[in-house]
Amino acid sequence: MKQSHITFTLNLVLVALLLVAFEIRSETKPISETFMQKDSLLRHVVLFKFKPETSKEDIKKVEEAFTALPSKIPQIVSYEWGLNNSPEGLNEGFTHCFFLTFESEEDRAIYLPHPDHKAFGEVLTPHLGGVLVVDYWAK
Repeated sequence: MKQSHITFTLNLVLVALLLVAFEIRSETKPISETFMQKDSLLRHVVLFKFKPETSKEDIKKVEEAFTALPSKIPQIVSYEWGLNNSPEGLNEGFTHCFFLTFESEEDRAIYLPHPDHKAFGEVLTPHLGGVLVVDYWAK
């Protein structure tokens, strides 16, 4: 008899906790919305291919100019870049990948017309054979 009383009490406590949790959850945003707004980051992926006549020195200038942007534009919270080394041969001439992270669309909106970003474009444009940009919210 004592064991069934303890089990009954534990079940009541469990039901009460579930009801409280349901009540709290119903007053907040769905988990997916909360995650996207608080924990997700906006990724900005940029792929370049260069004109065939572009020298290695000019490509190095472009790499250095892009790499300098995070120190000039505080909205960039993370930055990395690398060269294509895929053995699949599906890069369609794109050789460089630059990967920037922003905390919000507002931060990206500051970055895009930023004078230092525009100045980088002036270094890049004479050598650019193609560009592909994809932005996404990390999941």
